[in-house]
Amino acid sequence: MLRRATVFDEFDLSRVLVRSITELCTADHQDDPKVIAQWVANKDPETIRGWIRNGAQIWLAEKNGQPAAVGGLTEAGEITLLYIDPDHIGWGIGGALLKALEQELIAFGCTEGQLEATQTAQGFYARHGWETTGGCSQRNDVSCLSMRKSLHLQD
Repeated sequence: MLRRATVFDEFDLSRVLVRSITELCTADHQDDPKVIAQWVANKDPETIRGWIRNGAQIWLAEKNGQPAAVGGLTEAGEITLLYIDPDHIGWGIGGALLKALEQELIAFGCTEGQLEATQTAQGFYARHGWETTGGCSQRNDVSCLSMRKSLHLQD
């Protein structure tokens, strides 16, 4: 099940984000405690509650009633979050969430999506039709690669 997150989901959202970053993104943080701490510093329940109260588009995917993935986007066409709980890798939840976020962007009138992918996520996005743009950024000692995708309505 995929739905818009509410402030009542803040603890589940935080847990998925922190577990995903800590356990799945080792190619990016190299198990460096300082890098991990910086990366997850704004993934606490209180900060997430603020995001939602301020109108952030945060989505929660659940499987069998358990939080499985978190996604986020802006109406300007950017996917800002897509993290999978380590216990839910390989079930197609990430791909389904990405497709749903892309459809939301289309509903906002966007014809192109943008995102910044970590090293861990680049292959995932490429398999789903996202292309690198050549841009690169650095966040909390983690390099991100800019990616884009033309968006079209799905039947």
